[in-house]
Amino acid sequence: MNRVLITTAGRPDEVTEARAHAAHQALGYSIIPRSKRSVNKIMETYSSDLLVAGKERYELFRQEMSEPFFFHPDTAAFRLKRLMKGESDPLIDACQLEPGSSFLDCTLGLATDSIVASFAAGTEGKVKGIEADPDVAFITATGLSQFEPKFQELQDAMRRISVIQDSACSFLSGLPEQSWDIVYLDPMFSQTISESTSFAPLRQAGVHGSLTEEWVAEAKRVARKRVVVKAHFSDPVFGEFNFTQLIRPNTKFHFGFIEK
Repeated sequence: MNRVLITTAGRPDEVTEARAHAAHQALGYSIIPRSKRSVNKIMETYSSDLLVAGKERYELFRQEMSEPFFFHPDTAAFRLKRLMKGESDPLIDACQLEPGSSFLDCTLGLATDSIVASFAAGTEGKVKGIEADPDVAFITATGLSQFEPKFQELQDAMRRISVIQDSACSFLSGLPEQSWDIVYLDPMFSQTISESTSFAPLRQAGVHGSLTEEWVAEAKRVARKRVVVKAHFSDPVFGEFNFTQLIRPNTKFHFGFIEK
């Protein structure tokens, strides 16, 4: 992995400098002055990736990325609005989530599904996300705690999520048996889904890895009710690990579950 440096937005002020310092404290990366330089110029000069501290958000620029990665609720906002109208959500159905449920997301990313799960689990529930990439974990954790959405239910759901920076297998191995109702797995799709353009920066920034026997075995050990996976409808993961595939006509990703 390339080294990462931290800088401020183009016109630094007390807010962006404080946010740059917070990132330094959390991640340990060096801070460099912006000095009116472009992001590309700084990356070229230092041969490094760059975390930019803006007034309202952090943006991660990596040399191999075409767009920066930053936190946003993505589809969680309209999915919550649909749930508030009494409509269903395929994640909730696949996980059989209800108020008070505990939900462990092993592949947090932007936390979109965790936000929906948090809404369904409510104030009595528990939602935790594991994210292997330290930069993605920091940006998402900060976004969940600081982003101000347009309606209270979304903010409440976001604030209830806790974030752990670790590999999924490592974290799962340290947990007691049957300690979480649902263990959720959403590895990077083995096939690119063209409609998911908002996830392009995450695909380029996040840690890539397929499910393994060890990962699924640990998930089954930790889950009290179900292990749930999301994958492209043609992904061999369903058959390979004996997930019951929930067929969703006219959609490119399906959910699967292992019942405990």
